Amino acid sequence: MNLEYRTGLGLDVHAFAENRKLVIGGVEIPYEKGLLGHSDADVLLHAISDALLGALALGDIGQHFPDTDPKYKNADSKQLLKYVYSLIVEKGYKLGNVDAMVAMQKPKLASYINAMRNIIAGLLEADVEQISIKATTTEKLGFVGREEGVSAFATVLIQKK
Repeated sequence: MNLEYRTGLGLDVHAFAENRKLVIGGVEIPYEKGLLGHSDADVLLHAISDALLGALALGDIGQHFPDTDPKYKNADSKQLLKYVYSLIVEKGYKLGNVDAMVAMQKPKLASYINAMRNIIAGLLEADVEQISIKATTTEKLGFVGREEGVSAFATVLIQKK
């Protein structure tokens, strides 16, 4: 099937952990805890990666970067996203846009969002206007509200070059 436009949806969740850096959207955020994961646990970049892979039915990040493979231990998720985007380009597509949401109670992300957008735009060979990132709380409900972890959702539109 040779469709001009494709969409993808991604979701990722990571628990907070002691003695880890908090990296979201490629930005290190000062906080008392980081996120637990085999890689750097960048929940936002993982959600965007899964959305891109889903747009072309290329599996998920667990298939491409298994947590059983030691070469991905503490991997930089920016490099993982860059690789995923290279797969999209190889298939003859380019990014239309990303719309993403990070759900966490603390810390607040507003002052980091522009830096995240710039990093992601660079990784995806896009203009910053093509990257939307929003942050929300869950009004103290669920694992996010209890400050046990973070979730991120992303949707992407890609189009034939």
